[in-house]
Amino acid sequence: MVKITEQSSAHRHLEKKSIEEITSLINKENAMVAQAIEACLPQLNTLIDAVVAKLKKGGRMFYLGAGSGGRLSVLDVIELPTTFGIQKGIVNAILAGGVEHLVEAREEMEDNYREGWERLVDKNINTNDIVIGISASGTTPFVLGGLEECKKNNINTGCIVSNPGSPIAEQSDYPVEVITGPEFITGSTRMKCGTAQKMIFDIISTTVMIQLGRVEDNQMVNVKLINNKITDRAVKMLMGKANIASYEEAKTLLFKHGSVKNAIDHLK
Repeated sequence: MVKITEQSSAHRHLEKKSIEEITSLINKENAMVAQAIEACLPQLNTLIDAVVAKLKKGGRMFYLGAGSGGRLSVLDVIELPTTFGIQKGIVNAILAGGVEHLVEAREEMEDNYREGWERLVDKNINTNDIVIGISASGTTPFVLGGLEECKKNNINTGCIVSNPGSPIAEQSDYPVEVITGPEFITGSTRMKCGTAQKMIFDIISTTVMIQLGRVEDNQMVNVKLINNKITDRAVKMLMGKANIASYEEAKTLLFKHGSVKNAIDHLK
């Protein structure tokens, strides 16, 4: 396979460029990311359909990653219980070196071929679940080993990679190849690859949650009331959806039932 992600940057002598030149060039490179995602939407749609099917049957989704992509997947997973009111453990992230070491960037752990599968086993992975490997290169041993073992155990898999024809894509039932091209700084896949991964995580989780009924119209009706900002937003949401004129009345009803969705169901 050809590692496009390791090819030389199209931009030379960066140290000689001005701030204005650098920011303009980076922004132009980033503009290519959305186009790359557009090209892989058919693959992405197929993967999302498989995830929705698993979760509707009571299964779980696991991101399995290392490096920048793995860390970004952790951030996506953290926000879902609050935003959509789902139980923790439905969508999960397995990070090389452990989520508990998120800020330490233990990059050496991505070379551990066995650890990915061992961490999945610790979570009691089974055929009801689906695992999505994350690897810009498409060759990360931590991810590859995990997906190969999943295949041996009849566990469905997908992946998000940025090189065509990679070993990880070959091991995946639902591969997503988002080809963003050489990086602005040669090999620095925290840039365009990382941006593409973040955008794809947003697309996957948001679409899945909508398909699972966690959104109504365009609103977070299951949002958890964890702070004043979110509570205020939820109260105003309930006022609008239930035609309640009094802020305090809506707030009392909201706290009684725990979410906008539950309050509206009660009123119905």
